[in-house]
Amino acid sequence: METKAVEVTEAERRPVEYRPTETPLEETMSLNHSRLTYRITLLLSAYDAQYDIMPELELELPSGRAKPDIAIFRNLVFNWEEDVIRYPTPPITAIEILSPTQAFDELTGKIRKIYFPGGVQSAWLVVPTIKAVHLFAPNEPVKIYVEGTFQDPATGVELNLADIFR
Repeated sequence: METKAVEVTEAERRPVEYRPTETPLEETMSLNHSRLTYRITLLLSAYDAQYDIMPELELELPSGRAKPDIAIFRNLVFNWEEDVIRYPTPPITAIEILSPTQAFDELTGKIRKIYFPGGVQSAWLVVPTIKAVHLFAPNEPVKIYVEGTFQDPATGVELNLADIFR
C-alpha cells in the first residue's frame, strides 16, 4: 500500500479568542471517550420513563454556552415541527468525559463557572484512565467513586462503575 503526503494550507489565519463563558471549539472524540458516551447513555436508558437523556446537546445557559457529553433532563415536551439549536433550560445533571486532549481543570472550571451558575444541580466528571467518576454538586465537596455503585442525589440515578468501564 502506497502512502502519499498531502499538504494542507490555510488561506487566512485568524486568532481564536477564548472567552470563559463559551466552550472552546469542538475537539475530536477519542475511542474511549466515544465508548463511554455510548455506554453511559445506554445505562441511563433504564431511567427513560423519568428522564430524557441527551448526548451532545448544545446549551445556552445564562452563565454561558456549553455542550456536555450527556445531559439528564426531566421529561421534555418535543415539537417535531420546530427544532432548537441551543437549548436554554439547564439539565438536572451534566456529564463530562475527560478526553486525552482536555485538561481536568478545564472541565472542573466549566462545571463551577457555567453549569452550576446556570442552574445545573449535579455534574459528573468521568476519568477513563483511572476508571473513576467525580460527582460534583453545588456547595458540596466532590465525591470520587472508583468502584461499586454510585448514586447521584439530584436524580436518584444509580450506576455501577463495573458496568460503565466494562
